[in-house]
Amino acid sequence: MAEKEKKKDEQEKGGGKKKLIMIIAAVVLLLAGGGAAYYFLVFKPHKEEQQKKLEESKAAALIKPIPDEAKIGPMVEIKEFVVNIIGEDTTHYVKASLSLELDKDTTLDEVSKRMPQIRDAILLLIGNKTFAELQDIQGKNQVKAELKSKINSFLRTGSVTNIYLTDFVVQ
Repeated sequence: MAEKEKKKDEQEKGGGKKKLIMIIAAVVLLLAGGGAAYYFLVFKPHKEEQQKKLEESKAAALIKPIPDEAKIGPMVEIKEFVVNIIGEDTTHYVKASLSLELDKDTTLDEVSKRMPQIRDAILLLIGNKTFAELQDIQGKNQVKAELKSKINSFLRTGSVTNIYLTDFVVQ
Protein backbone atom coordinates (compact mmCIF):
# COMPACT_ATOMS: atom_id res chain seq x y z
CA MET A 1 0.00 0.00 0.00
CA ALA A 2 2.79 2.33 0.66
CA GLU A 3 3.84 1.95 -2.89
CA LYS A 4 0.38 2.84 -4.08
CA GLU A 5 0.41 6.00 -1.99
CA LYS A 6 3.82 7.00 -3.38
CA LYS A 7 2.54 6.56 -6.92
CA LYS A 8 -0.56 8.56 -6.07
CA ASP A 9 1.55 11.41 -4.58
CA GLU A 10 3.81 11.39 -7.64
CA GLN A 11 0.79 11.52 -9.94
CA GLU A 12 -0.64 14.44 -7.99
CA LYS A 13 2.67 16.30 -8.18
CA GLY A 14 2.99 15.51 -11.89
CA GLY A 15 -0.62 16.50 -12.40
CA GLY A 16 0.07 19.83 -10.73
CA LYS A 17 2.94 20.45 -13.09
CA LYS A 18 0.69 19.59 -16.02
CA LYS A 19 -1.94 22.04 -14.79
CA LEU A 20 0.68 24.76 -14.43
CA ILE A 21 1.97 24.14 -17.95
CA MET A 22 -1.60 24.21 -19.31
CA ILE A 23 -2.31 27.51 -17.55
CA ILE A 24 0.91 29.08 -18.84
CA ALA A 25 0.17 27.84 -22.39
CA ALA A 26 -3.36 29.32 -22.20
CA VAL A 27 -2.00 32.68 -20.99
CA VAL A 28 0.61 32.72 -23.79
CA LEU A 29 -2.08 31.91 -26.39
CA LEU A 30 -4.33 34.67 -25.03
CA LEU A 31 -1.47 37.20 -25.14
CA ALA A 32 -0.51 36.14 -28.66
CA GLY A 33 -4.16 36.36 -29.78
CA GLY A 34 -4.52 39.81 -28.17
CA GLY A 35 -1.30 40.99 -29.83
CA ALA A 36 -2.44 39.71 -33.22
CA ALA A 37 -5.85 41.34 -32.81
CA TYR A 38 -4.20 44.67 -31.91
CA TYR A 39 -1.87 44.44 -34.92
CA PHE A 40 -4.61 43.67 -37.46
CA LEU A 41 -7.34 45.89 -36.01
CA VAL A 42 -5.41 48.96 -34.83
CA PHE A 43 -1.80 49.11 -35.95
CA LYS A 44 -2.01 47.86 -39.56
CA PRO A 45 -4.95 50.09 -40.69
CA HIS A 46 -3.22 53.11 -39.13
CA LYS A 47 0.01 52.24 -40.96
CA GLU A 48 -1.87 51.80 -44.28
CA GLU A 49 -3.60 55.16 -43.76
CA GLN A 50 -0.24 56.85 -43.20
CA GLN A 51 1.11 55.17 -46.35
CA LYS A 52 -1.85 56.45 -48.41
CA LYS A 53 -1.38 59.97 -47.07
CA LEU A 54 2.30 59.82 -47.96
CA GLU A 55 1.51 58.66 -51.51
CA GLU A 56 -1.14 61.37 -51.91
CA SER A 57 1.26 64.05 -50.75
CA LYS A 58 3.89 62.80 -53.21
CA ALA A 59 1.32 62.84 -56.02
CA ALA A 60 0.19 66.33 -55.03
CA ALA A 61 3.79 67.50 -55.10
CA LEU A 62 4.18 66.15 -58.64
CA ILE A 63 0.93 67.69 -59.91
CA LYS A 64 1.36 71.42 -59.81
CA PRO A 65 -1.47 73.80 -60.55
CA ILE A 66 -1.38 75.15 -64.08
CA PRO A 67 -0.31 78.79 -64.11
CA ASP A 68 -2.50 81.25 -66.01
CA GLU A 69 0.15 81.62 -68.71
CA ALA A 70 0.01 77.89 -69.49
CA LYS A 71 -3.77 77.63 -69.79
CA ILE A 72 -5.13 77.32 -73.31
CA GLY A 73 -7.81 79.76 -74.31
CA PRO A 74 -10.67 79.21 -76.74
CA MET A 75 -9.63 78.35 -80.30
CA VAL A 76 -10.97 79.49 -83.66
CA GLU A 77 -9.99 77.49 -86.71
CA ILE A 78 -9.45 79.29 -89.99
CA LYS A 79 -9.97 76.83 -92.79
CA GLU A 80 -7.55 76.20 -95.61
CA PHE A 81 -6.77 79.01 -98.05
CA VAL A 82 -4.40 79.45 -100.99
CA VAL A 83 -2.43 82.66 -101.63
CA ASN A 84 -0.12 83.74 -104.44
CA ILE A 85 3.15 85.01 -103.04
CA ILE A 86 5.82 87.20 -104.60
CA GLY A 87 8.06 85.20 -106.90
CA GLU A 88 10.95 86.41 -109.00
CA ASP A 89 11.23 83.65 -111.56
CA THR A 90 8.06 81.54 -111.26
CA THR A 91 4.68 81.69 -109.60
CA HIS A 92 4.63 80.47 -105.98
CA TYR A 93 1.69 79.60 -103.76
CA VAL A 94 1.07 79.14 -100.07
CA LYS A 95 -1.58 76.72 -98.93
CA ALA A 96 -2.26 77.22 -95.24
CA SER A 97 -4.73 76.81 -92.41
CA LEU A 98 -4.34 78.08 -88.91
CA SER A 99 -5.94 78.37 -85.50
CA LEU A 100 -6.26 81.46 -83.38
CA GLU A 101 -6.03 81.14 -79.61
CA LEU A 102 -8.10 83.81 -77.88
CA ASP A 103 -7.79 85.27 -74.41
CA LYS A 104 -11.41 84.69 -73.32
CA ASP A 105 -14.67 83.12 -74.44
CA THR A 106 -16.37 86.46 -75.10
CA THR A 107 -13.86 87.18 -77.86
CA LEU A 108 -15.20 84.21 -79.88
CA ASP A 109 -18.31 86.14 -80.89
CA GLU A 110 -16.36 89.15 -82.11
CA VAL A 111 -13.90 86.99 -84.05
CA SER A 112 -16.71 85.16 -85.83
CA LYS A 113 -18.28 88.51 -86.79
CA ARG A 114 -14.93 89.87 -88.00
CA MET A 115 -13.87 86.71 -89.87
CA PRO A 116 -13.93 88.44 -93.30
CA GLN A 117 -11.56 91.11 -91.96
CA ILE A 118 -9.30 88.49 -90.42
CA ARG A 119 -9.14 86.41 -93.61
CA ASP A 120 -8.44 89.58 -95.63
CA ALA A 121 -5.57 90.54 -93.30
CA ILE A 122 -4.10 87.04 -93.59
CA LEU A 123 -4.31 86.99 -97.39
CA LEU A 124 -2.77 90.45 -97.77
CA LEU A 125 0.01 89.85 -95.29
CA ILE A 126 1.07 86.45 -96.63
CA GLY A 127 0.60 87.60 -100.24
CA ASN A 128 3.26 90.29 -99.72
CA LYS A 129 5.92 87.80 -98.63
CA THR A 130 8.52 86.22 -100.89
CA PHE A 131 9.22 82.55 -101.35
CA ALA A 132 12.54 82.92 -99.52
CA GLU A 133 10.92 84.64 -96.50
CA LEU A 134 8.46 81.79 -95.97
CA GLN A 135 10.93 78.92 -96.35
CA ASP A 136 12.52 78.95 -92.89
CA ILE A 137 11.18 78.88 -89.35
CA GLN A 138 12.20 82.48 -88.68
CA GLY A 139 10.04 83.70 -91.57
CA LYS A 140 7.04 81.67 -90.38
CA ASN A 141 7.41 83.02 -86.83
CA GLN A 142 7.58 86.55 -88.22
CA VAL A 143 4.37 85.98 -90.19
CA LYS A 144 2.66 84.69 -87.04
CA ALA A 145 3.77 87.76 -85.05
CA GLU A 146 2.64 90.16 -87.78
CA LEU A 147 -0.73 88.40 -88.09
CA LYS A 148 -1.27 88.49 -84.34
CA SER A 149 -0.50 92.21 -84.25
CA LYS A 150 -2.73 92.98 -87.25
CA ILE A 151 -5.72 90.98 -85.97
CA ASN A 152 -5.43 92.45 -82.47
CA SER A 153 -5.45 95.95 -83.98
CA PHE A 154 -9.13 95.65 -84.92
CA LEU A 155 -10.44 93.42 -82.10
CA ARG A 156 -12.21 95.39 -79.33
CA THR A 157 -13.53 92.88 -76.75
CA GLY A 158 -10.43 90.71 -76.44
CA SER A 159 -7.27 89.65 -78.20
CA VAL A 160 -5.45 86.83 -79.93
CA THR A 161 -2.87 85.32 -77.58
CA ASN A 162 -1.28 82.93 -80.07
CA ILE A 163 -1.50 81.72 -83.66
CA TYR A 164 -0.91 78.09 -84.58
CA LEU A 165 -0.12 77.05 -88.15
CA THR A 166 -1.99 73.77 -88.59
CA ASP A 167 -1.09 73.45 -92.27
CA PHE A 168 1.51 75.46 -94.20
CA VAL A 169 2.82 74.50 -97.61
CA VAL A 170 4.93 76.79 -99.80
CA GLN A 171 5.25 75.76 -103.44
